[in-house]
Amino acid sequence: MAETATQTIWKVDPTHSEILFKVRHMVISTVTGRFERFDGTVETEGDRLETARVEFVIDTASVNTGVADRDNHLRSDDFFNAEKYPQIRFVSTAFKKINDQEYELTGNLTIRDVTRPVQLKVEYGGMVKDPWGNTRAGFVVTGKINRKDFGLKWNMLLETGGAVVSDEVQVQCAVEFVHS
Repeated sequence: MAETATQTIWKVDPTHSEILFKVRHMVISTVTGRFERFDGTVETEGDRLETARVEFVIDTASVNTGVADRDNHLRSDDFFNAEKYPQIRFVSTAFKKINDQEYELTGNLTIRDVTRPVQLKVEYGGMVKDPWGNTRAGFVVTGKINRKDFGLKWNMLLETGGAVVSDEVQVQCAVEFVHS
């Protein structure tokens, strides 16, 4: 009789995690934003990370760049249309181990009503038992997407020929997952 590995469910710890994005503004600087509300789970066979199946949901209305007018513009139909499309969703299709600290995460990212495959780099920070007996694992996830691929097309051209907002968006997530 074959034994099957125990499924382990890891939940994101939002108090020890952050979802950031960076985008070039007017070619000369970078604006950083974050999402304040999100949820995610990872399902593994035991503690074997290479078996991970990841699902992540981000509340688009929780976008925060520190400037209320810009945040409201990002929530509008020019960008996320948070009223009609309240969530950004990621569902993994593969989690490949490169070495003990590096993984490659592939999955389907949905922004607005557009789903595209994306590939992200994952740096594994380690796994520890916390003082309350829970197991925690930390990761830094980075990647780049083209916002126009997901229907976020608003832009204006500058006199010098550059765009107000670049097409490329850098994604930077520091996430901690926990299971008891």
